[in-house]
Amino acid sequence: MKFLIIQTAFIGDVILSLPLASVLKNEFPDSEIEFLCIPKTAPILKGNPYISEVILYDKHSKERHIEGFFGIVQELRLKKYDVVFAVQRFLRTTLISRLSGAGRTVSYDKSAMSFLYSDRVVYEKKHEILRVLDLLKPLGITNNRIVKPELFPSLEDVETVDNIVKGLNVKSKTELITLAPGSVWFTKRYPKIKFVNLLNICDKEKFKVALIGGEDDRKLCESIIKSTTNNEVYNFAGKLSFLQSAELIRRSCLLITNDSAPLHLADAVGTKVIALFGSTVSDFGFYPFGKKDVLLEVNGLKCRPCTNHGKQYCQIKTFDCMNGIKEELIYEKIKESLLDLS
Repeated sequence: MKFLIIQTAFIGDVILSLPLASVLKNEFPDSEIEFLCIPKTAPILKGNPYISEVILYDKHSKERHIEGFFGIVQELRLKKYDVVFAVQRFLRTTLISRLSGAGRTVSYDKSAMSFLYSDRVVYEKKHEILRVLDLLKPLGITNNRIVKPELFPSLEDVETVDNIVKGLNVKSKTELITLAPGSVWFTKRYPKIKFVNLLNICDKEKFKVALIGGEDDRKLCESIIKSTTNNEVYNFAGKLSFLQSAELIRRSCLLITNDSAPLHLADAVGTKVIALFGSTVSDFGFYPFGKKDVLLEVNGLKCRPCTNHGKQYCQIKTFDCMNGIKEELIYEKIKESLLDLS
């Protein structure tokens, strides 16, 4: 059997699609499983033993937009897949799947032009991993439990984080917390000043805080460090790969994050999460699934959720969904987490 998984969205979406590959490989040990994604997210798949090949599709390249679409279709047709799994529900994914020449194409009943798929499964309100695994139902595989995504940092990645931990003089997990303050969307970002206040409150504690994120988050993290009175806050945003960030999170006792990719990295490596949800809600299916994970949100707001993904501004200009999450409450949850580990 030869399978293709299509997921060309953000890094968090790719992470939550990984159980599809591991379960497929377990059910069909001799199969070939290939994964189509954008260049930016491909590094998270590095070293994954369940995936035989990663196919890059630069859908954001304006210069080769049409050419790139037909180029990827032609490439996929030559591979002669038995089954294509379209995790995304967008029209472009539907067309690529349909034109791939695969024997079977599987997606959701709510996918764009879903009638073009040979098999459709019901898109339900549940955790995204469970929804992704529902795509296996047409093959007779039913899974009703969340399968943890697996990540595979290299020895070089581990050594890089070894040096960071040694440099910070961290001797146990309880001495290190990671914090991911960024997000692509404004309404998913806990305000900078509130992160600063939180770090100031934590100044009396003995743990160190490692700020993580992408290159786009570097300036935000620098600004947080300049504004806080806490001298044990360190900026690694833009300095680590996805897998190195995952390894640093694994070495931490706790991750504090918005509704963004680091949340899913933490669940993948088994580190407890305190997740701050603003404009989005857990009903969307992208909530932390660890037994001891904490989700903090402001309930009862008529404006929430305002969008499926996030916006670059608050439509009613109050930003109550994030401003209503008190720094003192986050601090209490941090102390509870540290007590659990002691």
